[in-house]
Amino acid sequence: MQASFTSFYFLCFYTCILILYYLIPKKTQWVFLLFVSIAYYLLTGNGVLILYPLAACAAAYAGIRVMAGTEDQKKRRMALFGVAAVLIGILAVLKYVNFAVYTVNGMARLFGGEGDVLAGLNLMAPLGVSFYTFSILGYVIDVYNKIAQPQKNFFRLALYGMYFPAVLSGPILRYREDGEQFFAPHVLDYRQVTFGLQRMVWGFFKTLVISERMNLVVNAVYNDHMAYAGIYVWIATVCFAFQLYTNFSGSMDIVLGMSQTFGLKLPENFETPFLSKTISEYWRRWHISLGVWMKEYVFYPILRTQTFTETGKRLKERFGRKRGKQLTNFLAMFLLWFTVGVWHGGDWKFVIGSGLLHWAYIVCGELLAPFYGKVMEKCRIDAKSKWLDGLRILRTFFLVNIGFVFFRADSVPAAIHMLKAAVCGNMRGTAEGALFTPGLDIIEAVIAVVSLLILLAVSLMQQKGPVRERIEKKKLPVRFVLWYALLFYTILLGYYGPEYSAAEFIYQGF
Repeated sequence: MQASFTSFYFLCFYTCILILYYLIPKKTQWVFLLFVSIAYYLLTGNGVLILYPLAACAAAYAGIRVMAGTEDQKKRRMALFGVAAVLIGILAVLKYVNFAVYTVNGMARLFGGEGDVLAGLNLMAPLGVSFYTFSILGYVIDVYNKIAQPQKNFFRLALYGMYFPAVLSGPILRYREDGEQFFAPHVLDYRQVTFGLQRMVWGFFKTLVISERMNLVVNAVYNDHMAYAGIYVWIATVCFAFQLYTNFSGSMDIVLGMSQTFGLKLPENFETPFLSKTISEYWRRWHISLGVWMKEYVFYPILRTQTFTETGKRLKERFGRKRGKQLTNFLAMFLLWFTVGVWHGGDWKFVIGSGLLHWAYIVCGELLAPFYGKVMEKCRIDAKSKWLDGLRILRTFFLVNIGFVFFRADSVPAAIHMLKAAVCGNMRGTAEGALFTPGLDIIEAVIAVVSLLILLAVSLMQQKGPVRERIEKKKLPVRFVLWYALLFYTILLGYYGPEYSAAEFIYQGF
């Protein structure tokens, strides 16, 4: 069975699970979900890889039991550091050894060395290793800080860490908010099951109809980037932005909808991010669970360290209280965004495109904010005007797309070349043929545009409140037409079938 939630065999697997979930005794539902999660791991890849999440859960359980059994702060701190070393160590070995090797070899060549100093390793990583690692580590930290209750049952902790819908591509869970619901009995609720299935259909629409079509253009240009320039680079990059968004947010719709059919409410991970007016707002609406985790467990702890406390005092003495505090935050943000970039992948293109570039955007925005304010005041421009908000949205989307060039390109040099070609290259492009020859013919292009307009319309509706609740208030024939039209639109125009699996979720290997 393939790991993708859009595969035919997984849908058969899920249907059987949902039926059995409500037929078995309510007290055993969580045991059943744990069994299913283990089965999912074993059926969708190398079964040996299940040892990684099991080892992470075992280390966390051991550390939690130590913390629960003593008030000695030194022992509690040692338990926390021990668990963190195991979890981060496993993550680092699986994902970042080659990153370190690549960096060392690059530095050696930069200073005149020949050949590679170190040889890389090729280790198989389990599904969603970054997601379950952060969920489990966050829980252990919360237990250490005494803001979450220590779990006494190892198997319950294993379910929290290995819950199969969330393990593929998130969201990153927080036990104190999401954990206990996994073990509560859940009765069959027609409204919750219906709402969950509806959300899954919306997720299938985004992944199978939109993301797959965007992928055709993206691959044509990025896989042969030396042959394209000018407008084609921009078109492919915008297509990648929507490919990534519909792929990732669509997977979240499926995960959250599937969980809702089980009676579980997982945290939202997206809130129409491409309608953001600033980069900071964009990151409050894109991959929300990652942003919350990074702020709570990386940014604020960094600011509270003795080193940053002393640095802040020195900066305030030299530059004044306001500017000194701002500079201290900028330094902590640098470490935060470097971590965000590294989380996205063991390659400098991720560190730049998903990390440090966004740090630079935010720093420049804050430093230039007073200047912009004076300019608008002198020009008598209303800062709250609609047209200005529209320009802010376009500006933010453009800046985000520059980061996406690094994210999607094969390497940093390839990304820089593509950005140069996008600005300085022939606006007609140099590849043989036109936009529609790589696989997106005129009919496919029309389908893509119509689907994107549907996505835009729903996104604008979401600004005024939950869409499903508003549809629920419509008369039965209207609801019937809307949902079945979306379902058959997806079936007829999406990529599906027993012998076909849509492209793997882009974030599943993170």
